[in-house]
Amino acid sequence: MLSRREWLAAATGLGAAACGGSASAKPPNILFALADDQSYPHTGASGDPVVQTPAFDRVAAEGVLFTHSFATCPSCTPSRTSILTGRQMWRTGDGGLLYGTIPADLPLVTHRLADAGWHVGFTGKCWAPGDWQAGGLTRHPNGREYNQRLHAEPVPVGIDQRDYAANFDDFLAGRPSGAPFFFWFGCTEPHRIYEDGAGRRRGMRLEDVRVPASLPDAERLRGDIADYYFEIEWFDRQLAKMLARLEEMGELDNTLVVVTSDNGMPFPRAKVNLYDPGLHMPLAVRWPEGVPGGRTVDDFVSHTDFAPTFLEIAGLEPLPDIDGRSLLPLLAASGQGVLDPARDHAMGGLERHTWCRPEGATYPARMLRTREFLYIRNFEPDRWPTGGPEFVSSNKTFHGDVDACPAKDFMIENRERFPALYELAFGKRPAEELYDVRADPDNVKNLAGDPAYASQKQALAERLESELRTSGDPRIEGRDIWQQAVYHQTIGFGATFNRSLSEAEREEAAGRGSHKPE
Repeated sequence: MLSRREWLAAATGLGAAACGGSASAKPPNILFALADDQSYPHTGASGDPVVQTPAFDRVAAEGVLFTHSFATCPSCTPSRTSILTGRQMWRTGDGGLLYGTIPADLPLVTHRLADAGWHVGFTGKCWAPGDWQAGGLTRHPNGREYNQRLHAEPVPVGIDQRDYAANFDDFLAGRPSGAPFFFWFGCTEPHRIYEDGAGRRRGMRLEDVRVPASLPDAERLRGDIADYYFEIEWFDRQLAKMLARLEEMGELDNTLVVVTSDNGMPFPRAKVNLYDPGLHMPLAVRWPEGVPGGRTVDDFVSHTDFAPTFLEIAGLEPLPDIDGRSLLPLLAASGQGVLDPARDHAMGGLERHTWCRPEGATYPARMLRTREFLYIRNFEPDRWPTGGPEFVSSNKTFHGDVDACPAKDFMIENRERFPALYELAFGKRPAEELYDVRADPDNVKNLAGDPAYASQKQALAERLESELRTSGDPRIEGRDIWQQAVYHQTIGFGATFNRSLSEAEREEAAGRGSHKPE
């Protein structure tokens, strides 16, 4: 097997090896583990005192822990689209929306790997929710599905019945001899629904749970966060089983293991928000054959960087016209801290999450995050960022972009006790927001109107606009390409807004059955 230095020197010429050509070196496998709704601070390696994540911590300790990794959108579907395409959400058309689709002209990293002879598949939640075929794709964006194996024993309320590790075994059993693999482990945890009291029953001390400054510090909130931790630990245990399986096979050290999340925790002012709790993601990467371990890297990295990274280590050409940059230079370096001064910021955006405003109106916003500040531009400040209190229906879309949960219920029931926090979570927002992320890591004190920060705000506003124009963001050009996009939900109340269904189909779908909300 090639040494790390030999591999890196030869990396760009390994496409033939991936295709079964004459090259003797074998490129690494890739295990991509994606949690659903987990914010950055909530791992042991990041210093959380309650949640226990030994598998993540192992990947971080034996590889690289990234402290400034950001998703492109705080919503499932568009975040996953960016991972697959290497593009910012505003450059993926309908792929930038929950229940959207993937335009057929967007090249995907998984397809490029499969075409080069890689064994590509997934378990759990893939690119979703939405209709990937509606945009013209003719093959699944995540490869072959491995979701048949279920847990033999009952699982807690809210936990996915699929046995991820057993399905990974099936995927490995189906691998052609000698082929490298790419496996997408799309855990549905810690997405809601949660079993009430699960965290406390697992032994978590509620008094040790840290409540973000954006939420009331109450026992009910601590319990809800502990239940969220319980599902993070479930994800971590499934990952541990996969690592053990690869170790048993002797393939773990030549597998690039990437562990992250699609967007932030499902709590008010986190998920579906451009604040750090919505976009700042955990990220650990392990590959002993090519990555010096035991390092912490503070460079800004983006989910758009995964696609070019995977293709570079596969020895394949990058996807065309992407925003991401390969992480391989950071991974292969021997140092830590800030390695590339040019990686000094992250960007993200939002258009529409759920259909919670009349006529499917979006909430367009963009953000620029530096080491010192978070700047947010809200293009339609007169709209409710959470959907608002007016658009109420049979599926309880009161402030519908905030997941139904004990934290939401508590804040609504106690709005008079916590008026400032209630307004932060559910109120309308100004056109500009500015936060000092070092002094205010939970982003609760908006400095945009403070004259002392006028120069910083102007500089960040100009930089954001310049970068959006350079990347061709339709929104900064005054074009809305999203509001009329089809909302491809087919089950539940949201299906009543799916214009691709007939009126009879929409009526039949409304409220039918129960499923874990997206």
